[in-house]
Amino acid sequence: MRLRICTWNVNSVRLRHEQVARFVREHDPDVLCLQEIKCREGEFPRAAFVEMGLPHLRIAGQKGWHGVAIASRIPLDAAAPLDVCREGHARCVGASVAGIEIHNFYIPAGGDVPDREQNPKFDHKLDFYEKLTAELAKRDPKAPLAIVGDLNVAPGEFDVWNHKYMSKIVSHTPVEVEAFGKLKASLNFIDLPRETTPEPEKMASWWSYRAQDFRASNRGLRLDHILVSPGLRDAAFRLGSCASRVHDDVRAWERPSDHAPVTADLVL
Repeated sequence: MRLRICTWNVNSVRLRHEQVARFVREHDPDVLCLQEIKCREGEFPRAAFVEMGLPHLRIAGQKGWHGVAIASRIPLDAAAPLDVCREGHARCVGASVAGIEIHNFYIPAGGDVPDREQNPKFDHKLDFYEKLTAELAKRDPKAPLAIVGDLNVAPGEFDVWNHKYMSKIVSHTPVEVEAFGKLKASLNFIDLPRETTPEPEKMASWWSYRAQDFRASNRGLRLDHILVSPGLRDAAFRLGSCASRVHDDVRAWERPSDHAPVTADLVL
């Protein structure tokens, strides 16, 4: 059984559910994890997801801001929450799918000033990482677990368009990279997109709206991630190599999200 997991910061599900349907038709994800749905649970376009073949839903919504959802072809079972947001935002939703626990996150962006004392948003981001890392460290690394979503950190030198410049900008500062590294090390998570596309090849999943042509400016960041526990290593590499990709063509669609979808396949 192939299980294709997708993460996508859709930047308003009500505005872009037709794009979601197109992506589902073209790429056939089994589990679609969305961030920044920007609606409450009752406002989520459920009928559209039923029509596109993803009728099983877990939604954590919020009026006008944030919000995350999991939509699946396969029935979803409950999963113990990993809600570590001190501000009470709708930034996490989890479910168990085919025996795999999946948690979908929209981690705070952190504002513009990379200083915890001067910028409460940046402090919130690092607090979120610290609490989540502590919770994950309590888990069994052999258990099948996936952490996905817009984690708002580009962790590697080749996950940004310019490492030296971006090291001073929120999303790639040394303290954020360190926080991401600690989270990854908490269960020795496997970074599936990077397993498929090793460094030094550059990867990005987000490009600013400010550029008229995102490919020409080529100032992308890899902010969207699919991390799996060692318990899923065999499933990720069962066919001999890992299968994961950034669907950057979606970023070129009309009125797109500034994030592209990222997929990874597990063979169960």
